[in-house]
Amino acid sequence: MNRIKQTFEKGTAYKALLLSILITGLSYGLYKGMLDNYLAEVVRMGEMDRGVTEFFRELPGIALVFILAAFYMLSAETMYKAGAVIMLAGMAMHALLPPDKALVTLAICVYSLGEHIQLGMKSTLMMGYARAGKGGAALGVQSSVSQIGTLAGYLVIVGVFSLFAANQPYRLFFGAAALLAALSAVCSMRMSGSSEPDATKRRFYFHRKYGKYYMLEMFYGARKQVFLTFGPYVLILFYGANAATISLLFAVSAIACFFASPVVGRIIDRLGYKVVMVSDTLILVIVCFFYGFAHHIFPRDVAFIVCCVNYVLDAVISLASMAANVYVKDLASSEQEVKATISTGVSINHVITIFIALFGGWIWETLGIETLFIASAVLGLCNSAYAATIRTAKQLAQKNN
Repeated sequence: MNRIKQTFEKGTAYKALLLSILITGLSYGLYKGMLDNYLAEVVRMGEMDRGVTEFFRELPGIALVFILAAFYMLSAETMYKAGAVIMLAGMAMHALLPPDKALVTLAICVYSLGEHIQLGMKSTLMMGYARAGKGGAALGVQSSVSQIGTLAGYLVIVGVFSLFAANQPYRLFFGAAALLAALSAVCSMRMSGSSEPDATKRRFYFHRKYGKYYMLEMFYGARKQVFLTFGPYVLILFYGANAATISLLFAVSAIACFFASPVVGRIIDRLGYKVVMVSDTLILVIVCFFYGFAHHIFPRDVAFIVCCVNYVLDAVISLASMAANVYVKDLASSEQEVKATISTGVSINHVITIFIALFGGWIWETLGIETLFIASAVLGLCNSAYAATIRTAKQLAQKNN
């Protein structure tokens, strides 16, 4: 606790912000832990339906740049509060509306809009409330608090849905998640001040020297979306995994990533970002192969375990995406340029993911899960091949000399 106090300036609203982030994480953990099963078991969404839903869930990510530009005059605190209220509205819709495909998709889109608005504001506020030279530590606190809340939400779903296996209490827990979202919104209202939103998130920033980074983000976004959208859905529709099992899988992935993140960071520093960007997707090919073909190789129960292990492994190797950010920093002339370029990369990432969600659903429905994960592996190989063409700052310096 003393370490946290030493990270932030006195008189700022960091306590209210951290409490809001913690409660939001708990609400999200409940929501995410049961959403895929709810869509499959109650709403009766098939493979293509899930892709369509993901398309609309990702739309706010593309719209975010334009939203922030339109409301540039509002403070980061005001935007954060608006995001909290919109997330509450989306969660309340889940709890109150009937399980109609169109209405549920609308609720997901509304919740996602609030989530994306808050996403950039959290970092801006945390760094604004931090003491001089403590910006990185503040972001670390933010990440830890959010992960703790989300993990707790997953574990609640594991416990409760294991006890009520015959009658899964989806509506009850959507209501609980909505109440937590309301409590988070109340906490956010205690935040005062007028921090400026991050100016680098209001606009697209393109420069020729970052051309390969933008392409790498497209490849990464495409291959990531396959596992994000369809990874859990394969386990539910194909193997019959229940909400408790899926939530436990999310919890294990979160814990694995928590411990693996600093290790991956050290590997990037030691081996260099280019080596990591080339090699991580070679591992992805193995992951995709077993995810798509395990049921042809192993008995069904064993194949399910193999797929779960590979899901966690994919989450861990996805951490290698940090290497692309290091690549940007290596090329950039200033810290503002780094932020602007990465922000633009995230937007490009979102653009490609919405189309992959639609196309992936069609591939699974018409050609099978084998073809879907072969396509993901091919995208990974394209990512590796393209990453192999980049020149590091050291290589450029040698060429110039």
